[in-house]
Amino acid sequence: MRRAAACLLLALLALAGCAAPGPVDPAPQEIRTLLDRHARALLARDEAAYAVGLDPAFAPTALREFDRLAEVPLASWGYRLKAVERQGGDGGGEGRATVRAELSHRVAGHDSGPVTTERVLELAERDGRWYVTGDRPAEGAAQQLWEQGEVEAVRGGRSLVLGVGQPEERLKAIAAAADRAVPAVSAAWPEKWADRVVVLVPASLKGMGGLLGAPAASYRGIAAVTTGEVGGGPDAPADRVIVNPEAYGVLGEFGQQIVLTHETTHVATRAATSASTPVWLSEGFADWVAYRDTGRTAAQAAPELRRAVREGDVPWALPDDKAFAFGSDAEALARAYEGGWLACGLIAERWGEPKLIAFYRAVGAHPQREGAVEKALAEVLSTTPEAFTADWRDHLRGRLA
Repeated sequence: MRRAAACLLLALLALAGCAAPGPVDPAPQEIRTLLDRHARALLARDEAAYAVGLDPAFAPTALREFDRLAEVPLASWGYRLKAVERQGGDGGGEGRATVRAELSHRVAGHDSGPVTTERVLELAERDGRWYVTGDRPAEGAAQQLWEQGEVEAVRGGRSLVLGVGQPEERLKAIAAAADRAVPAVSAAWPEKWADRVVVLVPASLKGMGGLLGAPAASYRGIAAVTTGEVGGGPDAPADRVIVNPEAYGVLGEFGQQIVLTHETTHVATRAATSASTPVWLSEGFADWVAYRDTGRTAAQAAPELRRAVREGDVPWALPDDKAFAFGSDAEALARAYEGGWLACGLIAERWGEPKLIAFYRAVGAHPQREGAVEKALAEVLSTTPEAFTADWRDHLRGRLA
């Protein structure tokens, strides 16, 4: 019976037209080899080797960016192919290809993990060899700073500031503020982190939007933001603090320091922040660290919320995530930040700073948003959401009325 079944199976396969697989398209491997060679030449600063794989029409643009990268201390640079779409050609003749790839790079001495972004590369095949004819961000992906202009680097003791179209003195002042921010954050957040920060300073608000892959108008009035993935652990993409030169520039020295210490806190706490962390906690904690040793009173640091409280408009609940949306009403946004800061201040004052750290970590460690704050309030602070909200509202009245 077994032999008969085997014969039947062979007959069925023959009838089905079973045939050997066709030849494998060599293009993806050839393109991968080209991009690997491209990356090695870039890291070695070998312009001649870098230019070998460039189409003559695209070479001036690519070599201009090659020159701009000279100021960036790269530890790694590489591409991971995600999709290759062929248009014509057979691997040995004329053809074109569109490649979707993930570009990753690390800055030496600063990044434990890479910065990653999606790119679209156009390539042409001639005489059996591939040449890059174009390289751009994928739809919705961020630009890189060196795509926006000449890059100048200022190295601080604990910071690296990369700027485009900025006076050197401004970049030096930002590096000095970042250098002050790092130890201030480490003193407040006694967990292991890089103890270093990379700051990008584009030429304009429009440039900031490009670096974030978002409309520039969304960040008007926002002095700086921090990029990065929450809860990713040591292998997560590296953070970048991106300064809005227009909004940052109108602040005084004190305000600029608050901004950079706040954003550096996000860098330090990234591994302990997750999708379970409400924005009032992550932003409130960053403000708490930034104001921690400044001597500023609640009335000085929370003017918008103070105005509301004195008018009898005490918020009934902690601000939800929507209250922190960029581009929303500026006064409402300020009240949301101030409310989160005062909530973290309440925990630090009543339960102690170690409990605030433990609470932050416990919320971020919860597997989902639902129940994260409730569980941490119970296990770390021995309270309930209702009791904590009531205490927070009393705290607002006591500090701001």
